[in-house]
Amino acid sequence: MNAQPLAPPAVPRAVTSRPARRRAGALALAAVLATGLTVATAQSANADEPAVGSSTLVPIQVTGDPSERFSLVILGDGYTADEQPLFREQVEKHLETMWSIEPYKSYRNYFNVYAVEIISGESGISCDSSLDSPRRNTPLKMSFWGGCNPNSVQRLITMDGAKAREYAKAAPKVDQVLALANSDTYGGAGGSYATASGGNSLSALISPHEIGHSLGGLADEYDYYTRGITTGDYTGGEPRSKHHTIMTVEEMAAQQAKWWRWLGEPSEAGGIIGAYEGGQYYSTGIFRPSRHSMMKTLGYQMDQVSREIMTERISSKIPLIADAPDEATPVAADEVISIDVAHPVYHELDVAWAINGKAVPNPHNTTQLELAKTRAKPGDTVTVTVVDNTPFVRDPALRDSASMTQTRSWTVGTGRAAATDVEPAFTESTQTERPVGSDDVLYVETTHRPDRVFDVIWTVDGERQPNPHNARTLELADLDLSAGTHTVTASVGDSKRAAAATETRAWTVDATGPTVEAVVGTPVETSTGANGEPHYVVDESFTMKLTASDDQAGALVTEFRLDGDGWHNYYGWPTDADAPFLFTPTGTNVDDLIYGNLGTGGMSLSPFQAREPGYGEHRVEYRSTDAAGNIGPVEAFTVEVRP
Repeated sequence: MNAQPLAPPAVPRAVTSRPARRRAGALALAAVLATGLTVATAQSANADEPAVGSSTLVPIQVTGDPSERFSLVILGDGYTADEQPLFREQVEKHLETMWSIEPYKSYRNYFNVYAVEIISGESGISCDSSLDSPRRNTPLKMSFWGGCNPNSVQRLITMDGAKAREYAKAAPKVDQVLALANSDTYGGAGGSYATASGGNSLSALISPHEIGHSLGGLADEYDYYTRGITTGDYTGGEPRSKHHTIMTVEEMAAQQAKWWRWLGEPSEAGGIIGAYEGGQYYSTGIFRPSRHSMMKTLGYQMDQVSREIMTERISSKIPLIADAPDEATPVAADEVISIDVAHPVYHELDVAWAINGKAVPNPHNTTQLELAKTRAKPGDTVTVTVVDNTPFVRDPALRDSASMTQTRSWTVGTGRAAATDVEPAFTESTQTERPVGSDDVLYVETTHRPDRVFDVIWTVDGERQPNPHNARTLELADLDLSAGTHTVTASVGDSKRAAAATETRAWTVDATGPTVEAVVGTPVETSTGANGEPHYVVDESFTMKLTASDDQAGALVTEFRLDGDGWHNYYGWPTDADAPFLFTPTGTNVDDLIYGNLGTGGMSLSPFQAREPGYGEHRVEYRSTDAAGNIGPVEAFTVEVRP
């Protein structure tokens, strides 16, 4: 649901040098991590209890300098002092669900996340779930019905934007505000900020959808405004939305318009990318790229079209070249030019060096250029170009934009590289607080000297890894790690100075994916199929309970797919997270949306869409993703549904 509250104020970036910023930022964050940051806005009757309206800033994920990260600030409303552990638990669930969805998953390193625990004197929010429900006096004034407005819709959760901005200012930087309401009722909103209920079984899926609105500018793809009521035919011109059109597939291809580059591709949300009727609240006359992307039906992944848009928008919020020598100062002909770049979770950005426009070979994608080895001479121009060549983006205009491609240039001067007293040390790295996944690309950034490159040594389970080019990254996927946990270390030193300082960082690698147990309810026959999968026979319907487990702590995100369609989040049942998912030949109407439909038209759809009963045999696959991002093995069963 897309609402348009006031935007949070822009936060000016520091103008000091990057090393100074890093030192100041590290000290500030260390203080926050050690003590928390409390803002009292009211007096408590009991000195031992936090004051109503007071707040505490809790860093949830800090991957780097706030000026170089997208800062997500999560506020809580309607949580009393005793309910703050519940708020923290719901924050974790929302985040782990978001990190399992692309492109959030691949670009998790680009985010700093802070929670603001706000003490409410009352539990819950206003007008939950009807207009006759109690009004609650909560710090953010969150409420259903768009502020208890009878002319609004029940699921629209709004809040006092000015108060939200004040509480969010406790974070070092604010790019996006997400507010969670202490409610088990489905609801949320997107716009300048995003809101979602914290405890509904679908709640964790609301956040990435609403941030799709707020950050990506994505529009809703569902074909109604009020649930269960068709809006009718779209009669306007070509929509401004990049993922809506009035053109046919043939017209998009011929005109090379909208999502023509993705046409015919298997969709990440199931089916193939094409033109599916309905979207932007209209049921006919307008088309969307896929049958059921996240922007249409909660539970599915983003399709490639939305994912491309979101990838560029996330990248636009951080500098691809995070640190580099001053371009206005000439570099020496024997100098080492070192840059620091952004680091997605599963791939590296591509680094290309050139002198006077001629490419300098860089087969190992290094972020340092030793000019003495290039025969550079005074007056030459040295250029570095950093590109994110992710397959998530196909549009050359997006690829060439400042979001995905950045360049720095220097003029070679007449002097020589000056020796400095800089000691080898790490300035940044992949986070070390939680296990990393077995496909991650680990990275470190170090201090720099203009006269040489500091040495980085990588080890895996105590065994030194070859690193002849002083790579600052280690691709774990290339190591083919065995199942279980492993220890990776990186050490930085100066081989030219025996007495130089050294520093080491260590990571735990979780190389075991989670497993899932499936329990199918109401079978009248159970057997083993020819492929070794369980086979069930049921009359009319069946339930499915999925329970994931893992050898590491952290939230698990479980998914399933029906008959090879898109992967769908397993959340229990829309009205009860502990209840099993129910499949029937034509689906079940829950609050005027259809769930568990075995027939044609899709598992989740609007009640006025055509449905043919889905009797016969079906195959259900299921899997889970752990907190480190590992996707466990895919298991499956078949079921024959008889009238």
